[in-house]
Amino acid sequence: MCQLLGMNCNTPTDICFSFEGFSARGGKTDDHSDGWGIAFFEEKGCRIFIDDKPSIVSPVADLVRRYPIHSNHVIAHIRKATQGEVRLQNCHPFQRELWGRYWVFAHNGNLPDFQPENMGFYQAVGETDSEKAFCVILETLRQSFPQGKPPLEKLYPVLRTITAKLASAGVFNYLLSDGEHFFAHCSTKLSYIVRQAPFAAAHLIDSDMTVDFRELTSLSDRVAIIATTPLTDNEVWTTIPIGELLVFQDGLPLEV
Repeated sequence: MCQLLGMNCNTPTDICFSFEGFSARGGKTDDHSDGWGIAFFEEKGCRIFIDDKPSIVSPVADLVRRYPIHSNHVIAHIRKATQGEVRLQNCHPFQRELWGRYWVFAHNGNLPDFQPENMGFYQAVGETDSEKAFCVILETLRQSFPQGKPPLEKLYPVLRTITAKLASAGVFNYLLSDGEHFFAHCSTKLSYIVRQAPFAAAHLIDSDMTVDFRELTSLSDRVAIIATTPLTDNEVWTTIPIGELLVFQDGLPLEV
């Protein structure tokens, strides 16, 4: 299956270090070689890069590794195809507009025989179960709150209900954000780490690279990194319980 990478932080930060290790799994240290993508929220804008080439050989991925784009919310994905051919329209993350904001979604898993009859306003462009599920989520939210985005305490139960329904159809790990809140759902495997003062050095599993965050951060910085499997071998990662839907904001999981 695919792999996910996300970042949520309290100040715009680049993801170059984490993406260095993550992108190596797209054809070098793992076999997720059917395309990749990454989305950066920048205020109300969203910068997305996708490619149907493996991330380890993609010139676009090389650009992302070298270009320190700063963002509070980042969603990345490397693909191992289960549904849909290896084509650009099937690469994650997917983007749609709802309530005047961009929403971005990436999925790791498989929903066999998932063929929703009516996705309403939202339609899939590619052939993946993932994009169809994203359309169902957004259509459910749109119909539930036609007047606009509600407070988190009202949105969360609706999102949790539709998530549980979709997860009953198969494996449904996902990352979702509108640039304000960052949602992470664990169906089988997902972990996170919060980096904050006192900072330390971190070493990647998939690349012999170490960064000392004490040299790059201020005492007030806080960054949450979410990944299918841990990216570093000298830090303590938290495993998200199966069935849990977490909400991150300013680099911390919220109590909802």
